[in-house]
Amino acid sequence: MSGHDPLVMCLCEITRLLWRLLLPLLLLCSLLVALLLLLLLAVRLVLQSFRKALRARDGRPAVAFFHPYCHAGGGGERVLWCAVRALQNRYPDVNFVVYTGDQGVTGQQILAGAQQRFNIVLPRPVQFVFLKHRLLVEPSLFPHFTLLGQSVGSIFLGWEALTSFVPDVYVDSMGYAFTLPLFRYLGGCSVASYVHYPTISTDMLAVVRERNPRFNNPDFVSNSLFLSAVKLLYYCLFALLYGMAGSCSHLVMVNSSWTLDHILSLWRCPGRTSVVYPPCDVRAFLDVPLEEDGDRKCHSVVSVGQFRPEKDHRLQIRVFKKVLDRRREGLSGREAVKLVLVGGCRNQEDEDRVRLLRGLCQELGVADRVEFKLNVPFEELKREMEEATIGLHTMRNEHFGIGVVECMAAGKVILAHKSGGPQLDIVVPFEGGQTGFLADDEDGYADAIERILALPPAGRLNIRRNARQSVARFSDQEFEACFLAAMEPLMGTLRR
Repeated sequence: MSGHDPLVMCLCEITRLLWRLLLPLLLLCSLLVALLLLLLLAVRLVLQSFRKALRARDGRPAVAFFHPYCHAGGGGERVLWCAVRALQNRYPDVNFVVYTGDQGVTGQQILAGAQQRFNIVLPRPVQFVFLKHRLLVEPSLFPHFTLLGQSVGSIFLGWEALTSFVPDVYVDSMGYAFTLPLFRYLGGCSVASYVHYPTISTDMLAVVRERNPRFNNPDFVSNSLFLSAVKLLYYCLFALLYGMAGSCSHLVMVNSSWTLDHILSLWRCPGRTSVVYPPCDVRAFLDVPLEEDGDRKCHSVVSVGQFRPEKDHRLQIRVFKKVLDRRREGLSGREAVKLVLVGGCRNQEDEDRVRLLRGLCQELGVADRVEFKLNVPFEELKREMEEATIGLHTMRNEHFGIGVVECMAAGKVILAHKSGGPQLDIVVPFEGGQTGFLADDEDGYADAIERILALPPAGRLNIRRNARQSVARFSDQEFEACFLAAMEPLMGTLRR
Protein backbone atom coordinates (compact mmCIF):
# COMPACT_ATOMS: atom_id res chain seq x y z
CA MET A 1 0.00 0.00 0.00
CA SER A 2 1.43 3.35 -1.00
CA GLY A 3 1.80 6.23 1.42
CA HIS A 4 -0.95 8.17 -0.33
CA ASP A 5 -3.65 5.51 0.15
CA PRO A 6 -4.67 6.55 3.72
CA LEU A 7 -4.99 10.17 2.60
CA VAL A 8 -7.12 9.15 -0.38
CA MET A 9 -9.33 6.99 1.81
CA CYS A 10 -9.72 9.83 4.32
CA LEU A 11 -10.75 12.27 1.57
CA CYS A 12 -13.25 9.75 0.25
CA GLU A 13 -14.80 9.32 3.69
CA ILE A 14 -15.07 13.08 4.16
CA THR A 15 -16.69 13.38 0.70
CA ARG A 16 -19.22 10.65 1.51
CA LEU A 17 -20.02 12.31 4.84
CA LEU A 18 -20.57 15.69 3.23
CA TRP A 19 -22.76 14.09 0.57
CA ARG A 20 -24.88 12.42 3.24
CA LEU A 21 -25.22 15.79 5.05
CA LEU A 22 -26.11 17.70 1.89
CA LEU A 23 -29.73 16.61 1.72
CA PRO A 24 -30.45 17.34 5.42
CA LEU A 25 -28.78 20.75 5.05
CA LEU A 26 -30.85 21.54 1.98
CA LEU A 27 -34.00 20.47 3.78
CA LEU A 28 -33.07 22.58 6.81
CA CYS A 29 -32.38 25.64 4.66
CA SER A 30 -35.64 25.15 2.80
CA LEU A 31 -37.49 24.87 6.08
CA LEU A 32 -35.89 28.05 7.45
CA VAL A 33 -36.68 29.95 4.24
CA ALA A 34 -40.26 28.71 4.35
CA LEU A 35 -40.60 29.76 7.98
CA LEU A 36 -39.16 33.20 7.16
CA LEU A 37 -41.58 33.62 4.27
CA LEU A 38 -44.49 32.55 6.46
CA LEU A 39 -43.37 35.04 9.11
CA LEU A 40 -43.16 37.86 6.57
CA LEU A 41 -46.56 36.88 5.17
CA ALA A 42 -48.04 36.93 8.67
CA VAL A 43 -46.53 40.37 9.32
CA ARG A 44 -47.91 41.62 5.99
CA LEU A 45 -51.38 40.30 6.81
CA VAL A 46 -51.33 41.90 10.25
CA LEU A 47 -50.19 45.27 8.89
CA GLN A 48 -52.78 45.17 6.14
CA SER A 49 -55.47 44.43 8.70
CA PHE A 50 -54.31 47.54 10.59
CA ARG A 51 -54.61 49.58 7.39
CA LYS A 52 -58.10 48.28 6.66
CA ALA A 53 -59.17 49.02 10.24
CA LEU A 54 -57.84 52.60 9.96
CA ARG A 55 -59.61 53.14 6.66
CA ALA A 56 -62.86 51.71 8.05
CA ARG A 57 -62.60 53.99 11.07
CA ASP A 58 -61.76 57.16 9.16
CA GLY A 59 -63.77 56.37 6.07
CA ARG A 60 -61.00 57.81 3.91
CA PRO A 61 -57.71 56.54 2.46
CA ALA A 62 -54.39 57.88 3.74
CA VAL A 63 -51.22 59.14 2.07
CA ALA A 64 -48.11 59.32 4.24
CA PHE A 65 -44.86 61.23 3.66
CA PHE A 66 -41.64 59.99 5.27
CA HIS A 67 -39.66 63.09 6.20
CA PRO A 68 -37.81 62.71 9.53
CA TYR A 69 -36.53 66.34 9.41
CA CYS A 70 -39.75 68.07 8.36
CA HIS A 71 -39.18 70.95 10.81
CA ALA A 72 -35.87 71.90 9.15
CA GLY A 73 -35.64 74.90 6.87
CA GLY A 74 -34.09 73.51 3.71
CA GLY A 75 -35.28 73.09 0.14
CA GLY A 76 -36.36 69.51 0.79
CA GLU A 77 -38.82 70.71 3.40
CA ARG A 78 -40.24 73.26 0.97
CA VAL A 79 -40.86 70.43 -1.51
CA LEU A 80 -42.65 68.46 1.21
CA TRP A 81 -45.09 71.22 2.16
CA CYS A 82 -45.78 72.25 -1.43
CA ALA A 83 -46.48 68.60 -2.29
CA VAL A 84 -48.85 68.19 0.65
CA ARG A 85 -50.62 71.44 -0.22
CA ALA A 86 -51.06 70.40 -3.84
CA LEU A 87 -52.50 67.01 -2.92
CA GLN A 88 -54.80 68.47 -0.26
CA ASN A 89 -56.25 70.89 -2.80
CA ARG A 90 -56.77 68.15 -5.40
CA TYR A 91 -57.95 65.37 -3.06
CA PRO A 92 -60.11 66.76 -0.23
CA ASP A 93 -61.36 63.26 0.70
CA VAL A 94 -57.88 61.88 1.54
CA ASN A 95 -56.07 61.97 4.89
CA PHE A 96 -52.45 63.10 4.87
CA VAL A 97 -49.83 61.98 7.37
CA VAL A 98 -46.22 63.07 7.91
CA TYR A 99 -43.72 60.79 9.67
CA THR A 100 -41.26 63.06 11.47
CA GLY A 101 -38.44 62.52 13.92
CA ASP A 102 -38.68 66.02 15.37
CA GLN A 103 -39.12 66.05 19.13
CA GLY A 104 -40.11 68.83 21.52
CA VAL A 105 -42.47 70.45 19.01
CA THR A 106 -46.15 70.08 18.23
CA GLY A 107 -47.80 69.65 14.87
CA GLN A 108 -49.11 73.21 15.08
CA GLN A 109 -45.58 74.52 15.66
CA ILE A 110 -44.26 72.58 12.66
CA LEU A 111 -46.96 74.02 10.40
CA ALA A 112 -46.33 77.49 11.81
CA GLY A 113 -42.64 77.04 11.00
CA ALA A 114 -43.52 76.11 7.41
CA GLN A 115 -45.54 79.30 7.11
CA GLN A 116 -42.80 81.44 8.66
CA ARG A 117 -39.91 80.00 6.64
CA PHE A 118 -41.57 79.22 3.32
CA ASN A 119 -44.73 81.31 3.27
CA ILE A 120 -46.77 78.10 2.86
CA VAL A 121 -50.18 77.62 4.48
CA LEU A 122 -51.91 74.24 4.16
CA PRO A 123 -55.64 74.14 3.37
CA ARG A 124 -56.21 71.90 6.41
CA PRO A 125 -54.12 70.26 9.15
CA VAL A 126 -52.21 67.04 8.63
CA GLN A 127 -51.63 64.19 11.05
CA PHE A 128 -48.10 63.84 12.42
CA VAL A 129 -46.54 60.58 13.54
CA PHE A 130 -43.62 61.46 15.82
CA LEU A 131 -40.83 58.89 15.54
CA LYS A 132 -38.64 58.37 18.58
CA HIS A 133 -35.54 56.88 16.99
CA ARG A 134 -34.35 59.47 14.46
CA LEU A 135 -30.90 59.10 15.98
CA LEU A 136 -30.61 55.92 13.88
CA VAL A 137 -30.21 58.01 10.71
CA GLU A 138 -27.92 60.67 12.17
CA PRO A 139 -24.50 60.63 10.43
CA SER A 140 -22.79 61.33 13.77
CA LEU A 141 -23.84 57.85 14.93
CA PHE A 142 -21.77 56.27 12.14
CA PRO A 143 -18.30 57.85 11.93
CA HIS A 144 -17.30 55.03 9.57
CA PHE A 145 -19.37 53.29 6.87
CA THR A 146 -21.79 56.18 7.20
CA LEU A 147 -23.85 55.40 4.09
CA LEU A 148 -24.44 51.80 5.16
CA GLY A 149 -25.09 52.74 8.77
CA GLN A 150 -27.65 55.40 7.92
CA SER A 151 -29.37 53.11 5.44
CA VAL A 152 -29.67 50.28 7.94
CA GLY A 153 -30.85 52.81 10.51
CA SER A 154 -33.50 54.06 8.07
CA ILE A 155 -34.91 50.53 7.85
CA PHE A 156 -35.46 50.43 11.61
CA LEU A 157 -36.86 53.97 11.57
CA GLY A 158 -39.12 52.99 8.68
CA TRP A 159 -40.29 49.96 10.65
CA GLU A 160 -41.21 52.25 13.56
CA ALA A 161 -43.17 54.42 11.12
CA LEU A 162 -44.92 51.47 9.47
CA THR A 163 -45.98 49.89 12.74
CA SER A 164 -47.25 53.26 14.00
CA PHE A 165 -49.41 53.98 10.96
CA VAL A 166 -50.02 51.93 7.80
CA PRO A 167 -50.98 54.19 4.86
CA ASP A 168 -52.48 53.34 1.49
CA VAL A 169 -49.83 55.35 -0.36
CA TYR A 170 -46.33 55.91 1.00
CA VAL A 171 -44.09 58.72 -0.29
CA ASP A 172 -40.41 58.90 0.65
CA SER A 173 -39.72 62.60 0.26
CA MET A 174 -36.26 62.69 1.81
CA GLY A 175 -34.22 60.01 0.06
CA TYR A 176 -34.44 56.97 2.36
CA ALA A 177 -34.71 54.40 -0.42
CA PHE A 178 -34.27 51.40 1.88
CA THR A 179 -37.69 52.10 3.40
CA LEU A 180 -39.39 51.51 0.03
CA PRO A 181 -39.34 47.67 0.02
CA LEU A 182 -40.45 47.73 3.66
CA PHE A 183 -43.65 49.65 2.91
CA ARG A 184 -44.29 47.92 -0.43
CA TYR A 185 -43.80 44.28 0.52
CA LEU A 186 -44.64 44.26 4.23
CA GLY A 187 -47.10 47.13 4.38
CA GLY A 188 -48.72 46.35 1.05
CA CYS A 189 -48.63 50.07 0.18
CA SER A 190 -48.27 51.78 -3.14
CA VAL A 191 -44.92 53.55 -2.87
CA ALA A 192 -43.47 56.64 -4.50
CA SER A 193 -40.24 58.54 -4.00
CA TYR A 194 -39.06 62.08 -4.64
CA VAL A 195 -35.29 61.98 -4.98
CA HIS A 196 -33.41 65.19 -4.19
CA TYR A 197 -29.98 63.59 -4.27
CA PRO A 198 -28.93 59.96 -4.80
CA THR A 199 -27.49 58.41 -1.64
CA ILE A 200 -24.61 57.22 -3.78
CA SER A 201 -23.77 58.32 -7.30
CA THR A 202 -21.40 57.46 -10.11
CA ASP A 203 -19.60 60.71 -9.31
CA MET A 204 -18.86 59.41 -5.80
CA LEU A 205 -17.52 56.19 -7.29
CA ALA A 206 -15.32 58.20 -9.64
CA VAL A 207 -13.93 60.30 -6.76
CA VAL A 208 -12.82 57.14 -4.93
CA ARG A 209 -11.59 55.41 -8.08
CA GLU A 210 -9.48 58.42 -9.04
CA ARG A 211 -8.38 58.89 -5.39
CA ASN A 212 -9.44 62.53 -5.23
CA PRO A 213 -9.70 64.05 -1.73
CA ARG A 214 -13.15 65.41 -0.87
CA PHE A 215 -15.15 66.10 2.30
CA ASN A 216 -16.44 62.51 2.07
CA ASN A 217 -13.12 61.01 0.90
CA PRO A 218 -10.48 62.02 3.48
CA ASP A 219 -6.78 62.25 2.69
CA PHE A 220 -5.81 59.07 4.57
CA VAL A 221 -8.10 57.11 2.23
CA SER A 222 -7.25 58.87 -1.02
CA ASN A 223 -3.51 58.55 -0.29
CA SER A 224 -3.75 54.77 0.22
CA LEU A 225 -4.15 52.41 -2.73
CA PHE A 226 -5.42 49.60 -0.46
CA LEU A 227 -7.95 51.72 1.42
CA SER A 228 -9.17 53.24 -1.84
CA ALA A 229 -9.69 49.75 -3.28
CA VAL A 230 -11.59 48.64 -0.19
CA LYS A 231 -13.76 51.76 -0.24
CA LEU A 232 -14.44 51.36 -3.96
CA LEU A 233 -15.60 47.76 -3.39
CA TYR A 234 -17.80 48.94 -0.51
CA TYR A 235 -19.30 51.70 -2.66
CA CYS A 236 -19.98 49.30 -5.56
CA LEU A 237 -21.75 46.81 -3.30
CA PHE A 238 -23.72 49.59 -1.65
CA ALA A 239 -24.70 51.00 -5.05
CA LEU A 240 -26.03 47.57 -6.02
CA LEU A 241 -28.17 47.35 -2.86
CA TYR A 242 -29.30 50.96 -3.27
CA GLY A 243 -30.40 50.27 -6.83
CA MET A 244 -32.36 47.18 -5.76
CA ALA A 245 -34.13 49.11 -2.99
CA GLY A 246 -34.95 52.08 -5.22
CA SER A 247 -36.32 49.90 -8.00
CA CYS A 248 -39.11 48.84 -5.63
CA SER A 249 -40.75 52.23 -6.07
CA HIS A 250 -43.92 52.25 -8.19
CA LEU A 251 -43.22 55.87 -9.07
CA VAL A 252 -39.98 57.87 -9.05
CA MET A 253 -39.70 61.64 -9.27
CA VAL A 254 -36.31 63.38 -9.45
CA ASN A 255 -35.54 67.05 -9.09
CA SER A 256 -33.11 67.70 -11.95
CA SER A 257 -31.44 66.37 -15.08
CA TRP A 258 -28.31 65.56 -13.06
CA THR A 259 -30.26 63.48 -10.55
CA LEU A 260 -32.18 61.79 -13.38
CA ASP A 261 -28.98 60.54 -15.02
CA HIS A 262 -27.71 59.01 -11.77
CA ILE A 263 -31.02 57.46 -10.71
CA LEU A 264 -31.53 55.88 -14.13
CA SER A 265 -28.06 54.34 -13.97
CA LEU A 266 -28.66 52.95 -10.45
CA TRP A 267 -32.39 52.17 -10.17
CA ARG A 268 -32.91 51.23 -13.84
CA CYS A 269 -36.64 51.99 -14.05
CA PRO A 270 -36.93 54.62 -16.83
CA GLY A 271 -40.61 53.91 -17.45
CA ARG A 272 -41.48 54.96 -13.90
CA THR A 273 -39.10 57.93 -13.57
CA SER A 274 -39.73 61.57 -14.42
CA VAL A 275 -38.20 64.98 -13.67
CA VAL A 276 -40.31 67.21 -11.41
CA TYR A 277 -38.41 70.42 -10.71
CA PRO A 278 -38.74 71.46 -7.05
CA PRO A 279 -40.97 74.42 -6.16
CA CYS A 280 -39.11 77.67 -5.76
CA ASP A 281 -40.80 80.66 -4.20
CA VAL A 282 -40.32 82.69 -7.37
CA ARG A 283 -43.41 84.85 -6.94
CA ALA A 284 -42.44 85.93 -3.42
CA PHE A 285 -39.26 87.57 -4.77
CA LEU A 286 -40.75 89.30 -7.79
CA ASP A 287 -41.47 92.46 -5.84
CA VAL A 288 -37.77 92.93 -5.06
CA PRO A 289 -36.88 96.09 -7.04
CA LEU A 290 -35.07 95.44 -10.30
CA GLU A 291 -33.14 98.61 -10.99
CA GLU A 292 -29.60 99.77 -11.56
CA ASP A 293 -27.34 99.52 -8.50
CA GLY A 294 -24.57 101.91 -9.45
CA ASP A 295 -25.09 104.17 -6.45
CA ARG A 296 -24.41 101.48 -3.84
CA LYS A 297 -21.65 102.20 -1.36
CA CYS A 298 -21.41 98.54 -0.31
CA HIS A 299 -22.02 95.45 -2.43
CA SER A 300 -23.35 92.42 -0.55
CA VAL A 301 -22.55 88.85 -1.59
CA VAL A 302 -25.27 86.58 -0.15
CA SER A 303 -25.16 82.79 0.18
CA VAL A 304 -28.38 80.87 0.92
CA GLY A 305 -28.12 77.24 2.04
CA GLN A 306 -28.11 74.95 5.06
CA PHE A 307 -24.84 74.74 6.97
CA ARG A 308 -23.91 71.29 5.73
CA PRO A 309 -20.36 70.29 4.73
CA GLU A 310 -21.19 69.73 1.07
CA LYS A 311 -22.35 73.35 0.72
CA ASP A 312 -18.66 74.28 1.13
CA HIS A 313 -19.01 77.52 3.10
CA ARG A 314 -15.28 77.33 3.79
CA LEU A 315 -14.64 77.88 0.10
CA GLN A 316 -16.94 80.91 0.14
CA ILE A 317 -14.99 82.48 2.99
CA ARG A 318 -11.62 81.81 1.32
CA VAL A 319 -12.91 83.26 -1.96
CA PHE A 320 -14.16 86.35 -0.14
CA LYS A 321 -10.75 86.77 1.52
CA LYS A 322 -9.09 86.61 -1.90
CA VAL A 323 -11.50 89.20 -3.32
CA LEU A 324 -10.83 91.58 -0.43
CA ASP A 325 -7.07 91.18 -0.83
CA ARG A 326 -7.28 91.97 -4.54
CA ARG A 327 -9.44 95.00 -3.97
CA ARG A 328 -7.07 96.34 -1.30
CA GLU A 329 -4.25 96.05 -3.80
CA GLY A 330 -6.26 97.90 -6.44
CA LEU A 331 -7.37 101.49 -6.66
CA SER A 332 -8.65 103.25 -3.56
CA GLY A 333 -12.19 104.51 -3.34
CA ARG A 334 -13.80 101.31 -4.60
CA GLU A 335 -17.11 100.20 -3.08
CA ALA A 336 -16.99 98.08 0.05
CA VAL A 337 -17.96 94.39 -0.11
CA LYS A 338 -19.44 92.12 2.54
CA LEU A 339 -20.39 88.42 2.67
CA VAL A 340 -23.70 87.31 4.21
CA LEU A 341 -24.20 83.60 4.95
CA VAL A 342 -27.90 82.77 5.36
CA GLY A 343 -28.90 79.23 6.28
CA GLY A 344 -30.53 76.77 8.61
CA CYS A 345 -28.93 74.68 11.36
CA ARG A 346 -30.60 71.28 11.73
CA ASN A 347 -28.77 70.06 14.80
CA GLN A 348 -25.80 70.47 17.11
CA GLU A 349 -23.43 69.24 14.40
CA ASP A 350 -24.48 72.11 12.12
CA GLU A 351 -24.09 74.61 14.96
CA ASP A 352 -20.58 73.30 15.62
CA ARG A 353 -19.83 73.75 11.92
CA VAL A 354 -20.94 77.38 12.10
CA ARG A 355 -18.65 77.92 15.08
CA LEU A 356 -15.72 76.58 13.03
CA LEU A 357 -16.65 78.86 10.14
CA ARG A 358 -16.64 81.85 12.49
CA GLY A 359 -13.20 80.74 13.62
CA LEU A 360 -12.01 80.60 10.01
CA CYS A 361 -13.24 84.17 9.51
CA GLN A 362 -11.24 85.27 12.54
CA GLU A 363 -8.18 83.41 11.29
CA LEU A 364 -8.35 85.04 7.85
CA GLY A 365 -9.07 88.48 9.27
CA VAL A 366 -12.46 88.92 7.59
CA ALA A 367 -14.78 88.47 10.59
CA ASP A 368 -15.85 92.12 10.48
CA ARG A 369 -16.99 91.71 6.84
CA VAL A 370 -18.84 88.36 7.17
CA GLU A 371 -22.32 88.08 8.67
CA PHE A 372 -24.05 84.83 9.73
CA LYS A 373 -27.87 84.72 9.59
CA LEU A 374 -29.10 81.46 11.14
CA ASN A 375 -32.65 80.06 10.88
CA VAL A 376 -34.03 83.41 9.83
CA PRO A 377 -37.72 83.97 9.03
CA PHE A 378 -38.76 84.42 5.42
CA GLU A 379 -39.07 88.20 5.61
CA GLU A 380 -35.48 88.57 6.83
CA LEU A 381 -34.26 86.25 4.07
CA LYS A 382 -36.09 88.39 1.54
CA ARG A 383 -34.57 91.56 3.00
CA GLU A 384 -31.04 90.14 2.66
CA MET A 385 -31.83 89.19 -0.93
CA GLU A 386 -33.06 92.69 -1.67
CA GLU A 387 -29.86 94.28 -0.36
CA ALA A 388 -27.50 91.87 -2.17
CA THR A 389 -25.72 92.35 -5.47
CA ILE A 390 -24.42 88.79 -5.96
CA GLY A 391 -25.89 85.43 -5.03
CA LEU A 392 -23.15 82.89 -4.22
CA HIS A 393 -23.37 79.09 -4.46
CA THR A 394 -20.40 76.71 -4.11
CA MET A 395 -21.72 73.15 -3.72
CA ARG A 396 -20.14 70.72 -6.16
CA ASN A 397 -22.69 68.56 -8.01
CA GLU A 398 -25.65 70.30 -6.36
CA HIS A 399 -28.64 68.14 -7.21
CA PHE A 400 -30.76 71.17 -8.08
CA GLY A 401 -30.23 74.45 -6.23
CA ILE A 402 -33.37 76.12 -4.89
CA GLY A 403 -31.24 78.87 -3.36
CA VAL A 404 -29.79 79.57 -6.81
CA VAL A 405 -33.26 79.97 -8.30
CA GLU A 406 -34.41 82.22 -5.45
CA CYS A 407 -31.41 84.51 -5.94
CA MET A 408 -32.18 84.76 -9.66
CA ALA A 409 -35.88 85.43 -8.97
CA ALA A 410 -34.84 88.22 -6.62
CA GLY A 411 -32.86 89.77 -9.46
CA LYS A 412 -29.38 89.02 -8.13
CA VAL A 413 -26.39 88.20 -10.30
CA ILE A 414 -25.88 84.52 -9.51
CA LEU A 415 -22.45 82.89 -9.27
CA ALA A 416 -22.89 79.11 -8.94
CA HIS A 417 -20.77 75.98 -9.14
CA LYS A 418 -20.12 74.71 -12.63
CA SER A 419 -21.71 71.29 -12.10
CA GLY A 420 -24.97 69.52 -11.30
CA GLY A 421 -28.33 71.25 -11.50
CA PRO A 422 -27.03 74.84 -11.69
CA GLN A 423 -25.00 74.03 -14.80
CA LEU A 424 -27.51 71.72 -16.52
CA ASP A 425 -30.89 73.24 -15.62
CA ILE A 426 -30.70 76.68 -14.03
CA VAL A 427 -27.84 79.01 -15.04
CA VAL A 428 -28.42 78.49 -18.74
CA PRO A 429 -29.02 81.07 -21.48
CA PHE A 430 -32.51 82.53 -21.70
CA GLU A 431 -33.62 83.64 -25.15
CA GLY A 432 -29.96 83.94 -26.04
CA GLY A 433 -29.10 86.14 -23.06
CA GLN A 434 -26.77 85.46 -20.13
CA THR A 435 -28.43 84.57 -16.81
CA GLY A 436 -25.43 84.30 -14.49
CA PHE A 437 -21.90 83.02 -13.94
CA LEU A 438 -20.36 79.62 -13.17
CA ALA A 439 -17.03 78.72 -11.53
CA ASP A 440 -15.41 75.60 -10.10
CA ASP A 441 -12.40 76.66 -8.02
CA GLU A 442 -11.20 79.39 -5.68
CA ASP A 443 -9.51 81.52 -8.33
CA GLY A 444 -12.44 81.10 -10.72
CA TYR A 445 -14.89 82.34 -8.11
CA ALA A 446 -12.73 85.32 -7.16
CA ASP A 447 -12.27 86.23 -10.83
CA ALA A 448 -16.04 86.01 -11.44
CA ILE A 449 -16.88 88.24 -8.47
CA GLU A 450 -14.38 90.81 -9.71
CA ARG A 451 -15.92 90.67 -13.21
CA ILE A 452 -19.44 91.08 -11.83
CA LEU A 453 -18.50 94.07 -9.68
CA ALA A 454 -16.59 95.62 -12.60
CA LEU A 455 -19.62 95.44 -14.93
CA PRO A 456 -21.44 98.71 -15.61
CA PRO A 457 -24.73 98.87 -13.69
CA ALA A 458 -26.69 98.57 -16.96
CA GLY A 459 -24.82 95.37 -17.84
CA ARG A 460 -25.59 93.84 -14.45
CA LEU A 461 -29.21 94.88 -14.79
CA ASN A 462 -29.53 93.09 -18.14
CA ILE A 463 -28.21 89.82 -16.65
CA ARG A 464 -30.47 90.17 -13.62
CA ARG A 465 -33.51 90.75 -15.84
CA ASN A 466 -32.74 87.65 -17.94
CA ALA A 467 -32.26 85.59 -14.78
CA ARG A 468 -35.60 86.64 -13.28
CA GLN A 469 -37.51 85.89 -16.47
CA SER A 470 -35.84 82.48 -16.89
CA VAL A 471 -36.89 81.02 -13.53
CA ALA A 472 -40.66 81.15 -14.11
CA ARG A 473 -40.39 77.43 -15.05
CA PHE A 474 -39.45 76.66 -11.41
CA SER A 475 -42.49 78.29 -9.80
CA ASP A 476 -44.80 76.69 -7.24
CA GLN A 477 -47.51 76.47 -9.88
CA GLU A 478 -45.28 74.55 -12.31
CA PHE A 479 -44.23 72.16 -9.54
CA GLU A 480 -47.82 71.50 -8.46
CA ALA A 481 -48.95 70.76 -12.01
CA CYS A 482 -46.06 68.35 -12.68
CA PHE A 483 -46.24 66.71 -9.23
CA LEU A 484 -49.98 66.06 -9.47
CA ALA A 485 -49.61 64.65 -12.97
CA ALA A 486 -46.86 62.30 -11.79
CA MET A 487 -48.84 61.18 -8.71
CA GLU A 488 -52.11 60.60 -10.57
CA PRO A 489 -51.52 56.86 -11.26
CA LEU A 490 -50.98 56.12 -7.55
CA MET A 491 -53.70 58.42 -6.31
CA GLY A 492 -56.06 56.77 -8.78
CA THR A 493 -55.64 53.48 -6.95
CA LEU A 494 -57.27 55.02 -3.87
CA ARG A 495 -60.60 55.23 -5.67
CA ARG A 496 -60.75 51.49 -6.28
